[in-house]
Amino acid sequence: MLSRSKNRAIVPVVMLFGMTLGGVGFSGAEAREAAGLADLPLTQNGGTWDAGHVQGIAVDRVNGFIYYSFTDLLAKYDFEGNLVGTLVGWTGHLGDLALNPANGKLYGSLEYKADEAFYIAVIDVAGVDRIGMSAATSPLFQTVHLAEVGRDYAADMDGNGRFDGNIAETLDHRYGASGIDGVAFGPRFGSHDGPQRLTVGYGIYSHTGRSDNDHQVLLQYDVSEWDDLARPLVESAPHRSGPEHTDGKYFVRTGNTTYGIQNLAYDADSNRWFMGVYDGRKSHYPNYLMFAFDADARPTLGDLVGVPAADGNGWEQGLLLPLAEDGLHDPATGIRGWNQKSDVGLEPVGDGLFYLAVNSGTRGSQTANIILMRWTGKADQPFVPVMASTSR
Repeated sequence: MLSRSKNRAIVPVVMLFGMTLGGVGFSGAEAREAAGLADLPLTQNGGTWDAGHVQGIAVDRVNGFIYYSFTDLLAKYDFEGNLVGTLVGWTGHLGDLALNPANGKLYGSLEYKADEAFYIAVIDVAGVDRIGMSAATSPLFQTVHLAEVGRDYAADMDGNGRFDGNIAETLDHRYGASGIDGVAFGPRFGSHDGPQRLTVGYGIYSHTGRSDNDHQVLLQYDVSEWDDLARPLVESAPHRSGPEHTDGKYFVRTGNTTYGIQNLAYDADSNRWFMGVYDGRKSHYPNYLMFAFDADARPTLGDLVGVPAADGNGWEQGLLLPLAEDGLHDPATGIRGWNQKSDVGLEPVGDGLFYLAVNSGTRGSQTANIILMRWTGKADQPFVPVMASTSR
């Protein structure tokens, strides 16, 4: 799912491979040490693969690894840029990635629309240590089914007595749900501490002929007992083992997007959640590329504007999270956000630092570059490359 370009200012992720500090040339290691970031690579390339485009990244700062999801391939690199291993062997769509700090396992969204099966892949990445490992035969790759997502995806919303399937312009799919993509670990919404929960963001069809697809949908789960629910992936017989209910369902009114939350991230330094999206298609919205909300913002029950209530009177009610009060501001809608590319890799790593990814290539030769960025908070340039911020 690739984004379309628009005639407007978009903040790119600038790739800096020839670095200087104070006008003096440095090697990569010297530059990291001078910036006080000796353990983090300033840039990295995720390899070139016969796979889908990069969907998300995850960084294990403790053990020194970076993971890349290329839709139907997982690549593991160390901080020095050495390829450690790959995992392959599924035909579904592996999306965004998140490391669980409690067990060191990697969690990723995995969807099979034709089977109405939406999973979290739980990968024991400590065992990914060679090229071409098969998810189908490895005990390292387990899956947990999310029933709530399946119910919303397969909902008959136009009342014709049937679900019209995986068609972007159909009026079916509750909230325009197209599946799942963004995933991240963080606290329960309304707090910046407490037990970590897995948060899962819906994909949302951008259908311009409906009004019920202008919110981002977020589910939170306590995954502490998911070991009992996880099952091997058998594509010929999709299982339905997983939590029957969520630990919370929330909505953020961002206006239209194309395929909803592509990348989701929680930054513990700023106590803030970030959502990277592909721009929407409804012209009356600003169609920003990145949105944020604060962890301490308490969810409040309110109208999901544009989503008709089941009884036909007014709007459906839901737990709403307010957008952060900074960034660009659209006076007509009140929506705030940034025109920052953050749709294929957005990963906080502490100390106000983030990795952002850029995808390039075609089928058969997809690649990804990541760069270490520092958060500025500026509306027109929320991130700057680390070396640019240390070479003053």
